[in-house]
Amino acid sequence: MSTPPESTRGKMTGGKVLAVFVSAFGIIISVNLVMAYSAVSTFPGLEVRNSYVASQGFNDRLTAQRSLGWDVQVGVTEGQLRVVFTDPDGSPANVATMDATLGRATHTRDDLSPEFAYEGGTFTAPVSIAPGNWNLRLVATAPDGTEFRQRVSFRHRG
Repeated sequence: MSTPPESTRGKMTGGKVLAVFVSAFGIIISVNLVMAYSAVSTFPGLEVRNSYVASQGFNDRLTAQRSLGWDVQVGVTEGQLRVVFTDPDGSPANVATMDATLGRATHTRDDLSPEFAYEGGTFTAPVSIAPGNWNLRLVATAPDGTEFRQRVSFRHRG
């Protein structure tokens, strides 16, 4: 086996520069392809079938919901999901019904619909969830039938 001529040893040649560029861009393109696949494969899907139709009554629904003046606090402590509705005075809001889906923002694999019990102004449900960021997508109704929809994001520390 012969050694390269002394004049090219340790010097940057065209072949070495080409290898560095091909390697660098190969890594960048590979990472981009993996990230694009991951983003597309975990997308949970559409929120609504027709955004134009859904938008037609949005302002009326928003005004009605805001007129309730409700504030929502969500958290998980000791395996209990707690949802607290308060009115503008800070007292427990008068909620006729409430339904919710608990899940991650990035996929629907962990989604669950907890069975809530109402006690002293607080809706509670037993849940067993991993630490991390979670969303509670809730739909509640006031006694007069006004619908209250909100997605509440929270961090569960486990």
